[in-house]
Amino acid sequence: MSLAKKYILCALISLLIFAGDKLVAQSETEKKADIFTAKNSVHAELLGNSGGYALNYGRILHQKNRMKLWGSAGFSLRRRGSSEPIFSAHWIPYFPAEITVFLGKSKHNLELGAGFYTLRNRSYTVDESLPNFIREEIHWDQFILARIGYRYQKPEGGFFFRAAYTPGIQFFNSETRGKEVFYSPFLIGVSLGYSF
Repeated sequence: MSLAKKYILCALISLLIFAGDKLVAQSETEKKADIFTAKNSVHAELLGNSGGYALNYGRILHQKNRMKLWGSAGFSLRRRGSSEPIFSAHWIPYFPAEITVFLGKSKHNLELGAGFYTLRNRSYTVDESLPNFIREEIHWDQFILARIGYRYQKPEGGFFFRAAYTPGIQFFNSETRGKEVFYSPFLIGVSLGYSF
């Protein structure tokens, strides 16, 4: 083998070793960036899995490589106006919960999941056998929603944002209205919060 070929071969081997070290170092920094150290979050959701608005607490339950499993639960109160003389104004509690998977390398993620919320509702019917002619029925309505959307969240914490398409199925459990089921294909949801 000529001396020129030996120098070229030696230079190529050195280049491969140097490039290999750079690739290994780069993949190690990517692995560190993938680990979300800020596992808790507090956020407000508008529409989507809240049915209007809700304050929620969320937590990353499990993470492996680019996949993070996240769960959240929240609470909301909505005021229902009065319809005198049938009923007076009252507050309706909402309880949302959600489990999602978000996939991504760093702060930009695809989010897929399912949510559920229930609310304690009231229905009123005219009943002549009662002294005030009004019968109040308290029941729990349920909503099941899918989620596909975008999630911005830094691995080390701070501001986070979600926007999603959230089609859902609504189950009304009132005896007076019947056991109605509705499909809502055009729902969206937006969340703003802080992860820590």
